[in-house]
Amino acid sequence: MKKIVLVTTAAVVAAGGGTVAAVSASADAGRAGAATVAAQSIDWGKCEVSGPNDPMNKAQCAEVEVPLDYSRPNGRKISIAVSRFKHTDEKNYQGVLFVNPGGPGGSGLRYAPALARWMGGVGHADVAAKYDIIGFDPRGVGSSKPALTCDPNVNDPIRPDYVPRSAKQERAWIAKSKKYAQDCAKNFGWMLPHMRTTDAARDVDSIRAALGQQKISWYGFSYGTYFGATYATLFPGRVQRMVLDGNVNPKTVWYDAQLEQDKAFEHNIRAWFAWMAKYDSIYHLGTSEKAVRATYYKALDGARKSPIGGKIGPAELTDIVLSAGYNTGYYIPFAQALSAWVNAKDPSGLLDWLNTGGQDNDFAVYNAVQAADARWPRNWSKWHHDAAELYRQGYKFETWGNVWFNAPVAFWPFQGGPAFKLKGAKGLPGMLLVQSTEDGATPVVGGLEMHKVFPSSRLVFEVGGKTHANTLNGNACLDDKVAAYLDTGALPASHRGPDAYCKAVPALNDPDPTGMTMKAARATTGKDLPVGRP
Repeated sequence: MKKIVLVTTAAVVAAGGGTVAAVSASADAGRAGAATVAAQSIDWGKCEVSGPNDPMNKAQCAEVEVPLDYSRPNGRKISIAVSRFKHTDEKNYQGVLFVNPGGPGGSGLRYAPALARWMGGVGHADVAAKYDIIGFDPRGVGSSKPALTCDPNVNDPIRPDYVPRSAKQERAWIAKSKKYAQDCAKNFGWMLPHMRTTDAARDVDSIRAALGQQKISWYGFSYGTYFGATYATLFPGRVQRMVLDGNVNPKTVWYDAQLEQDKAFEHNIRAWFAWMAKYDSIYHLGTSEKAVRATYYKALDGARKSPIGGKIGPAELTDIVLSAGYNTGYYIPFAQALSAWVNAKDPSGLLDWLNTGGQDNDFAVYNAVQAADARWPRNWSKWHHDAAELYRQGYKFETWGNVWFNAPVAFWPFQGGPAFKLKGAKGLPGMLLVQSTEDGATPVVGGLEMHKVFPSSRLVFEVGGKTHANTLNGNACLDDKVAAYLDTGALPASHRGPDAYCKAVPALNDPDPTGMTMKAARATTGKDLPVGRP
């Protein structure tokens, strides 16, 4: 992967503008001129590939050097790994379209060819062909340098049960989380204060300058909506078009966001239990939601006493089936795997979905970004109280798992924040927001609140949709609106509240498992790369 060094100070300084108000007309002019100079030095090369059929064979890759600290543009540098899937429609070229899969911590390098593939899969290859699609690994992620790591074995199975059954068990998780934070500080303490989303957004503007582009378009999933909204706030004059799918609630960044997730995931997992009950003749897990729920928690208790297949304890089992709360495409394969274990003591299906831990880059960046972005409670009693109260109220499935996924932040080497205030600046082009009404990872209120922040945006509801960030997944009503917007800028007419509605597709939202083989079930999971939290 080849590196481009931004040698023009004007481009770097302008990209590091602290606020919208600080970006003057003269600064805009300086940025534009510098971008032309910087673009002359970019040198695209081949991407690292896994073989001749790897889609990355058709992409180009490079590295863009950026300041670690934009307030010191001539200081220490880091590099951002960037990919490009080039346009093929020369006549109707639309510029660059950045794509971010979310996280924070999600690697986006492979999403340049992936976004083109997804758009082609839903009948809009012609629109993708008009853009240079830009994938990238945000600072600290994947192929960017350095890539954050804290403890490469932190998520190896078998981890302690998420739900503490005693004060001693809770203290063990606290100690594990505290040590992880200390390891992060030891390994990359110099970088952690510079992991805010605003830093990453300024990196995007540096990449824009390196590409020689006046403006960018953006397609952000999940956390990528907050990322894109941050860029739009910092650089409103640099936005051409922006699709935000599965919107973060800007009012809950970030501690309160995980509490709201606990409620939404409980709803969605119970919807999956009810779906399995509907097909009890296939899965034999119970004829009612309540009965299936009891079967699941019995299996969870059993995994505590004797790990499934020797590798899956209750924490691992929770993590595996959590995906059914993200995406209805996992309903069938996970139901098959759970049924095989419960009814035949065959662990192979669940083991196929086990993430064996090891590389913890995505987990490290997830914690680093959220810790730097906002203020979190530093008193553990609040974490415990909030989790215990939600659990008592019946939100049992993900509450404690979410606590431990975020708990290192409680012991971070510094207090982050304050949270960056998103703002829809005057003159910002209309943005397209898409929100599934039963999204578990980014609950529906996030779409409504993001819509309020950006008055020129238009909000499309997928009514009844339970899959997180569900565009380009086969709902033609959604996908056609996205394609029309990216093609011509066309947006739905403005209305009070949501501006347009699409019904969830029954075959996707309530899949029929009749006659479905395990191999076929694995192919139902939707987009072939993940979106959302790592």
